[in-house]
Amino acid sequence: MKKIFIAVFLTLFPVCRLLSQYSIKGTVVDSNSEKPLVGVLVSIINTTIKLNTNADGSFSIKNLSNGSYILQISAKTYETQNFPVEINGNTIDLGQIPLYHDIAEDQDLSLITITDDELNDDASAADNISGLLQATRDVFLRTAAFEFSASFFRIKGLDSGNGKVLINGTEMNKLLDGRAQWSNWGGLNDVLRNQEFSNGLAPSSFTFGGVLGSTNINTRASEQRVGTRVSYASSNRSYVHRVMATHSTGILNGGWAFTFSGSRRSGLEGFNEGTTYNAHSLFTAVDKKLNDTHSLNFTGIFAPNRRGKSSPNTQEVFDLKGIRYNDYWGYLNGKRINSRIKEVIEPILMLNHYWNFSENTTLQNNISYQFGQIGNSRIDFNGGANPSPSYYQTLPSFFLQNNDFESAFKERETFINEGQLDWNRFFDANITNRNAGVSDAYVLYEDRNDDKQFTFNSILNSVLTDNITLNAKIEYRQLRSSAFAEVIDVLGGSGYLDINPFADTEIKKQNNLLNPNRVVGVGDKFRYNYTLDSDIVNAFVQTQFKYKKVDFYTALSLSQTNHQREGLYQNGRFENNSLGPSEKLNFTNYGIKGGITYKITGRHIIDANVGYLTNAPTIRNSFSNVRENNNTVENIESEKIFTSDISYILRSPIVISRITGYYTNIQDATEISFFFADGIGGDNTAFVQEVLSGIAKRHMGLEVGIEAQITPTITLKAAASIGQFTYANDPDLYLTSDVANVGGFDSDFRSKDYVSLLKNLRIASGPQQAFSVGFEYRDPDYWWIGATTNFFADTFVDVAPLNRSANFYEDTDGLPFTDYDPVLARVLLQQERFKDYMVVNLVGGKSWKIGDKFVSIFATVNNLLNKEYRSGGFEQGRNANFRQLRDDKALDNPIFGNRYWYGRGTTYFLNVNLRF
Repeated sequence: MKKIFIAVFLTLFPVCRLLSQYSIKGTVVDSNSEKPLVGVLVSIINTTIKLNTNADGSFSIKNLSNGSYILQISAKTYETQNFPVEINGNTIDLGQIPLYHDIAEDQDLSLITITDDELNDDASAADNISGLLQATRDVFLRTAAFEFSASFFRIKGLDSGNGKVLINGTEMNKLLDGRAQWSNWGGLNDVLRNQEFSNGLAPSSFTFGGVLGSTNINTRASEQRVGTRVSYASSNRSYVHRVMATHSTGILNGGWAFTFSGSRRSGLEGFNEGTTYNAHSLFTAVDKKLNDTHSLNFTGIFAPNRRGKSSPNTQEVFDLKGIRYNDYWGYLNGKRINSRIKEVIEPILMLNHYWNFSENTTLQNNISYQFGQIGNSRIDFNGGANPSPSYYQTLPSFFLQNNDFESAFKERETFINEGQLDWNRFFDANITNRNAGVSDAYVLYEDRNDDKQFTFNSILNSVLTDNITLNAKIEYRQLRSSAFAEVIDVLGGSGYLDINPFADTEIKKQNNLLNPNRVVGVGDKFRYNYTLDSDIVNAFVQTQFKYKKVDFYTALSLSQTNHQREGLYQNGRFENNSLGPSEKLNFTNYGIKGGITYKITGRHIIDANVGYLTNAPTIRNSFSNVRENNNTVENIESEKIFTSDISYILRSPIVISRITGYYTNIQDATEISFFFADGIGGDNTAFVQEVLSGIAKRHMGLEVGIEAQITPTITLKAAASIGQFTYANDPDLYLTSDVANVGGFDSDFRSKDYVSLLKNLRIASGPQQAFSVGFEYRDPDYWWIGATTNFFADTFVDVAPLNRSANFYEDTDGLPFTDYDPVLARVLLQQERFKDYMVVNLVGGKSWKIGDKFVSIFATVNNLLNKEYRSGGFEQGRNANFRQLRDDKALDNPIFGNRYWYGRGTTYFLNVNLRF
């Protein structure tokens, strides 16, 4: 019997051991509605145990032995909760666990708010951090979005085209310039909250991504926050008023779900004078669950918007008129009318098919069609004087160079007291010409791009094993674009003559030899007219491996890109190379990347990534003078990028931090600039296209973000970006022009080849050093306040490459100027570094629960101390040689000095929100 008892005991011991293991269970609900929350992440800190709540909001973590645990419950838009749990011979039932909405989610300092703070210049890239506001909890990245963006800070010093923006897995970056047009979905903040952000090279389920990562915005109606939300916002930044309303039904009987949203943003004037704003936004999403494996979602977005631009100005103009001055507007019939309006009308239609092959494999098929127009208005004046109120011949400096003090004083007083566009002068000139039977002197027109873009893709995600996940995608994108100038208003005249008055023969004056000396009116196309076709096929495959101590991934992408121009006008300056199709440009590109995450412990993590990718040139950088001829950039190549980063991440109950070192090397980049220059090929004047190719750039630095929970209510935050962004070589340069009666150009209107000495000069990418320290207080009674102090340094002006070439010192005979002084030249060409500055920002909010309704108010004050600072600028290329620049810089106020943008003074943003 004794032997039998021992045998039975040994047999049952593992069973007894198993039975002595316990579980933690509970049900997660919304604190307001008390409805169960599905898909909430439940995990035990410092273990690999993770699961999601079921359809009824419940969870159960089994097979736990006796001991102490910290249970963490987290979900998007809710505050994360930690529960200490002690298991001592019993199963723990936590019952109903209410999750509270994160007050920060009601801040509503929304995507379009940051986007509207970018430079009005079309080449602006400050929108590269717009999507970070709601897509990431990373301390550094959110600081960059909230605190650094007003200074036009660029993450890693890179253009926003290096980051991919997707909606429901469909890439939205424009084929024209590679950047996302955020205003296409501006004012729809409520329905853009579901975002997946991949930082840098980190893997994404939807795209290979770029050096700056990717943001995928999920607009499925079935995944929107259920209920109704109404808000009002006021600001003095870009728009003044915004009203927004959103309603989402959730999943109804029959598997239908609907979401509708709309907003109106308006303002007669933002911070800069004359910057009008007028925008409407409409959104609809309809989701239908066909069966257990198939679902369809339709998304429609229509967000037309008009915005007045503001001008970059010289220091002389700022000294006379202040930082709010904008020379693009003037009074007409008592109203401020801006001549430079950017109008965007580009609806988006999208159909998404979701197919659950199995529990572990999904296939998403997407079809997207975007169409519409982008217009940028301005005044043309082929029969009149330059209309700009800050034109150099009307400023005091122009007269002071000849010691004409009386005229200088007179113009100074006129500019201070008036200094805006004189619309009445344009009407008077045109009416006079009309009465004399002469074509108009002035016309208001817009440069238009009418695009039609079609996209189709399929995205496969499959969990192959418990440790291995496969992601794959194939995509086709097609762009058909029409570009032309169109007359908006003849300004009291009878018609405008479509010629280039600066050409030297009657034939070369013609913008279209097929219809010479044409007089155009409202709605007519003129100046230029062409189409652009672009087709891209790309695919990527990615494998992710996840284990207890190590995660790693590899990814590969392949693409084929084609660009072609077709001229619809036969330009008189380019008779044989403007009408009809151009050469078709073909580029084959690839990318490869990989990374590894080593979990030293649950709190200490090392993450490293490396990648090499090539990018086809954008359409904008493929044709040297796309408006007038079919010439492609000579010897154009794909851009080549090597990038790497390594991070140390700390996640403790008190401190969360990340420190990242990065290095990015870019080769064979191309840039095209357009400007009027004096001193071409010795002493000639021409409007030129400057083609800079084979550019190499180096971006390296550190990113640091630290957040410390000092007390349950007080959090300290700090962030730093310490970078150095420089040109890494001396790229090739050549000029083209459409005027043949000047020296420096051959019979094809092309200059000789130059080398631009840019190596080690700084890239103009906003502040290269940025620091932020601040705190946040969150009261248990649902109000909070925060403040930050932000320091910025190493902001540099954008240099003029032509001035760093042999053209700067060569005379008409190709020899150096006899009076050329290399020591003085180095002084003249010294890259300007802006003064360091500090900005203080305040933020705060309060929320209330009134019955079943939720009310919140949120406000920010930026630049509390009203600090004036330069946020960007560029050297004017007008003074293209040593003599021109020397004589101009010898003046107290150079006539063609650098042009600057200034940061805004004190601004505010206030939002009141009702949710039910």
